[in-house]
Amino acid sequence: MSDAPATSQAPKPFALTDGAKVHVIANPQSAGGSTSKRWDELLATINRAVTPITGLPVETSLTTGPWDAARLATQALKDGADQIIAVGGDGTIHECINGFFENARLINPDAVLAILPAGTGGDYRRTFGIPTDIEQAADICARGDARSVDLGRISYVADDGSKETRYFNNIASFGLSGVVDRAVNKATWPKMLGGKFTFAWCTLWAALRYKPEPVRIKMDERYDEVFNVGTAAVAIGQYFGGGMHMAPMAEPDDGVFDVVIMTDTTLKDLVAGDGDLYKGTHIQSPKVIATRTSTLLALPIDENAEVLIDIDGEAPGRLPASFEILPKAIRLRT
Repeated sequence: MSDAPATSQAPKPFALTDGAKVHVIANPQSAGGSTSKRWDELLATINRAVTPITGLPVETSLTTGPWDAARLATQALKDGADQIIAVGGDGTIHECINGFFENARLINPDAVLAILPAGTGGDYRRTFGIPTDIEQAADICARGDARSVDLGRISYVADDGSKETRYFNNIASFGLSGVVDRAVNKATWPKMLGGKFTFAWCTLWAALRYKPEPVRIKMDERYDEVFNVGTAAVAIGQYFGGGMHMAPMAEPDDGVFDVVIMTDTTLKDLVAGDGDLYKGTHIQSPKVIATRTSTLLALPIDENAEVLIDIDGEAPGRLPASFEILPKAIRLRT
């Protein structure tokens, strides 16, 4: 029998501890407004999971308009928050992550992001297997591992013609997906039938109107080709469009983008093509190019063409655009 004294298990790196400050940022309009109706229940569930560890109730902020989550995350981190919990969909997560940065630097490099899913798409959480069950998701927010994950940085032309830069955590894309995003964000009645239906309906609606545009794509100074782009995805996570398995080989912490280019995509390809976009078998199609890169530049051949971009489910602008990987840039509770 060993005479060695008993030792307690070492805490996980960046685990929540006594006195840690946790700030919840919620979009009450997410999930078609149901987050607002369930807010008391959601907040109580989060506090039941977090407060026994930290000894403190969580602090809360509710968004009231576009880019509020980014602003609120920035202020919370400046005020000393150790963890941000994003309550909403992919757009809320996207904004919160942008709020972690100021002047191209992390405000608090040790801060952790956690997710309580409550939105239309829910694509980012799928890559990590974060459940939609609120009790289980809250437990991960409190006790999950803090995993270092990649981010992307994209520079593009905004709708007003100015140049803008954002960070993205899941998938940035261009082509048909940008048109779909705008349709989803404007949709009303389809959202009553769920996120997957909304994205599928809007994809079919957009595909009837979209004409593939020639785009010059340059990657890592080794690849320079022109494609008639249906949709091109620059991926960190695997899913977009309400469950479409766009980049099935993507790993969110491998330090590279998975690039999936669907050339000359038609409505027929989407509904009866060589592969199933929801199962990820579309990459077997001869019309699909799949590769990896750390940088990408996308330039429309026709300078007057409006090739719209999608960034984590948001549609803020158009090509030309540049993409850069930021390896293990942020910690995510999984």
